[in-house]
Amino acid sequence: MNDFPSSKFDRGKIFAKTGLKVGTNYAKHYLKSITSGNGDKNALHRQTAEEVFGEFTKLRGTALKIAQSFSIDQGFLPEEFAEVMTKAQYSVPPINRSLVRSIIKKELGSYPEQLFQSFDSKAMAAASIGQVHRATLKDGTEVAVKVQYPGVRETISSDIALAKTLLKRIASDSATIEEYIDEVKQTLIMETDYIHEGESMERFHERFESETVATPRWIKEYSTERILTMTYLEGKHLNEFLESDPTPEEKNRYGQLMWDFFHNQIKGVADGILEFHADTHPGNFLLTPDGKLGVIDYGCVKTFPEDFFFNYLKLLPTHLNRDEEEIKKLYKELGVLSDDPENSKKEKRFYDFALNYGFTFALPYLENSFDFGDKEYRSIMKEYTKNAPITNEPRGSKYFIYSTRVHLGLYHFLMKLGAKIETKKSREIVESVLGQFEGKYV
Repeated sequence: MNDFPSSKFDRGKIFAKTGLKVGTNYAKHYLKSITSGNGDKNALHRQTAEEVFGEFTKLRGTALKIAQSFSIDQGFLPEEFAEVMTKAQYSVPPINRSLVRSIIKKELGSYPEQLFQSFDSKAMAAASIGQVHRATLKDGTEVAVKVQYPGVRETISSDIALAKTLLKRIASDSATIEEYIDEVKQTLIMETDYIHEGESMERFHERFESETVATPRWIKEYSTERILTMTYLEGKHLNEFLESDPTPEEKNRYGQLMWDFFHNQIKGVADGILEFHADTHPGNFLLTPDGKLGVIDYGCVKTFPEDFFFNYLKLLPTHLNRDEEEIKKLYKELGVLSDDPENSKKEKRFYDFALNYGFTFALPYLENSFDFGDKEYRSIMKEYTKNAPITNEPRGSKYFIYSTRVHLGLYHFLMKLGAKIETKKSREIVESVLGQFEGKYV
């Protein structure tokens, strides 16, 4: 039985039901607030987010990827939505075993028991567009087989159109989310092509496989656009690692591996490589038994335009130097400001917020080391996210969706880990890359 609703009609019904729930919840809250003066808005956001997530879980595919894309706060969804939507990264029920078997037969020409020496029909992980099974090749190689849910790619355009309507109810009436949604759509199309992901996996293997980083290898002959087979990496994800009661030194080492991986990607910009692993959530990384950082998912690999990335990177030293004239220029170039803050109270309020949030975000680069376990820092970061002055209005380039997902995702990972990081080398990398392009932009 196919438990993935793939027809436009079936998926449209679920989106309509979700939209009705959202509208009804907020209408009830408004009525309650004007009749009694009460109404817990935070509880409302959480209840509504849970209901949206519940319906999106039925849809999987595009709907859950949209939820995942907005799970790290982008500055215009309520915080409660961002928190609940993080479940899109790991808490998805798998499709049934007979359906998995038929998908593999259709894609690879034979059933899994004929193709593999062994194949675990129970999924080891299930996410938004596919689920992963452990298997062993006939030659004894242990592999992970990612099986894409049926009809995912075919649902993208209709799901995006329906989700756009729904998200406009959650965002403010003035929010312009067209470019953001289009960026998510193009990325989704890329993520549903497992051949593309396999090729990305191989490029990252060539760039980063080392004494500190481990990457799987793509098994091309057992892969199609909808089936991805790769060598299996053993290791602990962040939650498993923390449950093992690690020492502070072990936490610091795990965190340093994450931090260095991110900045070694920046280092590649000097060689003209602007390709980044753009999905920094704990499910995509693990600590291997031999102490390496395992990077295991390459569905969301983004290549940023050079001018955007240069200006984005330049925000770090410019905020640390408190060079407000240069900061204003960068904000305007990146679409963060729409007017001179001196001419508009609204822009001034947003500018003051962004200036101080930007400084807080840049703090890890100020000295030679930084403690992400500092409770005060975590509290300040949370308060900035929670109290953004324009919480329902997207600002800035559409590329911020994924640059923020990479960078802020790294910070969230390190804060949860509570790691103290050596940052001198990474600051030198940033300065070196900026020096190479200085004078070319802004």
